[in-house]
Amino acid sequence: MTPQPTPSQRPAGSAGSPESTEPATRTIEAVFRIESPRVIARVARTVGDVGIAEELAQDALVAALEQWPRDGVPDNPGAWLMTTAKRRAIDLVRRRERYAQKLEEVGRDLSLTGAHHFDEPSDPDDIDDDLLRLVFTACHPVLSAEARIALTLRLLGGLTTVEIARAFLVPEATMAQRIVRAKRTLAAKGVAFEVPYGPEREARLGSVLEVIYLVFNEGYAATAGDDWLRPALCEDALRLARVLAQLMPKEPEVHGLMALLELQEARAAARTGPSGEPVLLKDQDRRRWNRMLIARGFAALGRASAAAGGAPGPYALQAAIAACHAQAYTYEETDWTRIAALYGLLAARTSSPVVELNRAVAVSMADGPGPALEIVDHLAAEPALRDYHLLPSVRGDLLARLGRTEEARVEFERAAELTRNERERELLLRRAADATGPG
Repeated sequence: MTPQPTPSQRPAGSAGSPESTEPATRTIEAVFRIESPRVIARVARTVGDVGIAEELAQDALVAALEQWPRDGVPDNPGAWLMTTAKRRAIDLVRRRERYAQKLEEVGRDLSLTGAHHFDEPSDPDDIDDDLLRLVFTACHPVLSAEARIALTLRLLGGLTTVEIARAFLVPEATMAQRIVRAKRTLAAKGVAFEVPYGPEREARLGSVLEVIYLVFNEGYAATAGDDWLRPALCEDALRLARVLAQLMPKEPEVHGLMALLELQEARAAARTGPSGEPVLLKDQDRRRWNRMLIARGFAALGRASAAAGGAPGPYALQAAIAACHAQAYTYEETDWTRIAALYGLLAARTSSPVVELNRAVAVSMADGPGPALEIVDHLAAEPALRDYHLLPSVRGDLLARLGRTEEARVEFERAAELTRNERERELLLRRAADATGPG
């Protein structure tokens, strides 16, 4: 929860009264959400611990909550927070008895004279380097996927613990413990606050991209709960992807992921009906697709291709598939043959049964439900798909198209039992009822 200062006892309407502090508090919270990743990143370089860096950034927030309503919001609030947090970092270094060594490192950035002088970052690129270090630290493979997601949203997304817990439908205490354990693990394992290079960088970048991808997917098709979409998570993931693309402009898969998310997010307005019910791709009003996001997606895909200079990576391949959908003005115009071929390339790169299931859907549209059903039946024995609700859902669709309606009903009902999302369950039960027709 955001800490609140004790309101000063002043006359109503004066600088410290509740009436005047409320707008200032909202401003402070908005500024902190935007600036906190950079503040944490810069301070973490000084103290070498992201957990402590976040605490120091929170200290700066408390100071702002105490001072800004009284003295007014400074001209450069981000620089104010940065300077305040860095000063607290220096105090901590002193207390750790490493003053002489560390003060030399931070002294170039900070003048300790002048109570109202707040330096601009001396080198914006240096700030970006710190932010990139924070990205790689929060997404370190030493953490579980759940911990990486929580810590990334906390440190880089600027979300509160309450917001993250609500997004993933877990108690606040559970999410708080997850974040605390993640920070302790990084400290206990001695994870360096750095951007890796060489083969390690490629491996670690995969972890970073996976976190952003998983955050977006949870927003795009929620695993559980009453809502099919969680738009805030999609927005957070897309924002992180755009930041990463600015920080690592020469990495093709960074642009590939950004392209994928831009193109997927472009469909958001058409993916639900008036009551929040899911609208399948073939039924979507494509006039509601966001053409600006589609254009951004194509531009990012072009940058991914140029940077790769050869075979595209998994995210670029998925973006190419999304581009095929974006190019089709109607469902019937979709180039399913190309999509099936792209899924074939993706399956060869990833060896993922989920990708193979998606390929089956594309094959069903390109070559008919019969060949696709053979692919799906081969996937039935895959352990990874044993409780995956989309396997019986896809099989039910293929069986319905082949006229095997009773078998289709059974598959749709099984899919409804497996999903934990209420909106999706309702859709699958409707499809089960439609498969057998009235009475």
